Amino acid sequence: MSGRFFLDTNIFIYSLDGTAPKKAHRALELISEGVTSGRGIISYQVVQEFFNFALRKAKTPMTIPDAEQYLRIILRPLLFLHSSEAFFGEALHVQGSHRLSWYDSLIVAAAIRAESAILYSEDLQHGQYFGRLQVKNPFL
Repeated sequence: MSGRFFLDTNIFIYSLDGTAPKKAHRALELISEGVTSGRGIISYQVVQEFFNFALRKAKTPMTIPDAEQYLRIILRPLLFLHSSEAFFGEALHVQGSHRLSWYDSLIVAAAIRAESAILYSEDLQHGQYFGRLQVKNPFL
């Protein structure tokens, strides 16, 4: 297993959330570490979910120029996985084996494919393993 870690969408959402300052601070630490160390990983799903929130649902939505800058500086360096038929097959296997939602299965499959040691997420059970991949809730 590599020293890579996968960041779920909620990490990025909390980084913008002014209502939970402790979570925002921790999220920003993880994002910064991921970008500067080169060990942070995300999939295209994370980008899509994040921008759906940031551009439409955030208390103060991002402007398009701000979103373009965030994409270039933060998200693009973390992008690892492109979708493929094989990847979707792996996600289906994860869903069938672990009875996760489709979107959680995509996240887990992406983290496994990226050979991440840790999946940072509060959406899955803290301490749960998927093979060698361990889920950690960074906000506990």
